[in-house]
Amino acid sequence: MDPRIREHASIVARHSTAIEAGDQVVISAPAPAEELAVALHEVCGELGATPTYVANSARADRAFMRAADPEGLDTAEPKRALFEAADVLVRIRAGRNATETSDVAPETSAARSRVNKPVQEVALSKRWCLTQFPTPAGAQLAGMSTEAYENFVWDAVNKDWDAQRAHQEQMVEILADADEVRVVSGDTTDVRMSVDGMVVQNDYAEHNLPGGEVFTAPVVDSVQGEVLFDKPVYQQGREVTGARLVFEDGVVVEHSAETNEEVLTGILETDEGARRLGELGIGMNRDIDRFTYNMLFDEKMGDTVHMAVGNAYADTVGPDRERNDSAQHVDMIVDMSEESFIEVDGERVQEDGRFVFE
Repeated sequence: MDPRIREHASIVARHSTAIEAGDQVVISAPAPAEELAVALHEVCGELGATPTYVANSARADRAFMRAADPEGLDTAEPKRALFEAADVLVRIRAGRNATETSDVAPETSAARSRVNKPVQEVALSKRWCLTQFPTPAGAQLAGMSTEAYENFVWDAVNKDWDAQRAHQEQMVEILADADEVRVVSGDTTDVRMSVDGMVVQNDYAEHNLPGGEVFTAPVVDSVQGEVLFDKPVYQQGREVTGARLVFEDGVVVEHSAETNEEVLTGILETDEGARRLGELGIGMNRDIDRFTYNMLFDEKMGDTVHMAVGNAYADTVGPDRERNDSAQHVDMIVDMSEESFIEVDGERVQEDGRFVFE
């Protein structure tokens, strides 16, 4: 076994989820990620925890969703019971085909998201980690050789997370007592939002692995302006490019996309909360230096900002603030490397991708 796989498993168990003796650990992984699942089982044994292995398959999900009535997609209860009994949840991504679910109707995918919302709420209440195992499919999507993609993934994952935390804490301190954040990129993005009273989180791979972002939630009705997400987003096996959103009083009042606009429309029409922002994130992982069509990595990339329509994470919402609630949480990226800046309460804290403390 590649020693980097064992290091990856160790970081998941000892850093991201802090597995302890007696823990019940659910490991969900597709077949291509078996080696990482095996390494995690080994670490669980060393730590005195008990793993349960759950296989997942995009092909199986596609077959079910294409065959089922959209109103009859309720498969959530058995999974919810399993998650409720667990102390730790580890989910590994490792697809054989990145576009496997591309021929599932957007309305069916939206219905599945609504059904799974209670399961996601249980999952987020646990110690959890979402991570990636490198596969040829991921390499192909990123336009890289398999070996180069493996190096890319493990360079971003197997790193000094205490040092990364310290680097990002400088941005946390800037946002902690802030009121207004303004994001400008070229002449296509100029959006303002209040973060007053919200909680700023330092993602140094406690949940997402790799980590590498500072994020919070905007005050629900405060978002004003226009955003062009100039990096593509892969959603439901489809590539949405040139997504554009216009906000008034926190709500998307106008939207468009250059390709697969119907996918974007389906996301926004999932429920009322899907038309509001649930997250503002600032990418700060400099080991992620290229776009790979994988949001787990792309949203952490230096020189980017991402915004998510839909659900706001509970730990980003202040005690006296409204939380945006939705079955969706879809991240989209703005490239901040050129003709761009971030202002916090009128002061520029990043310009053309470079932070004031770098």
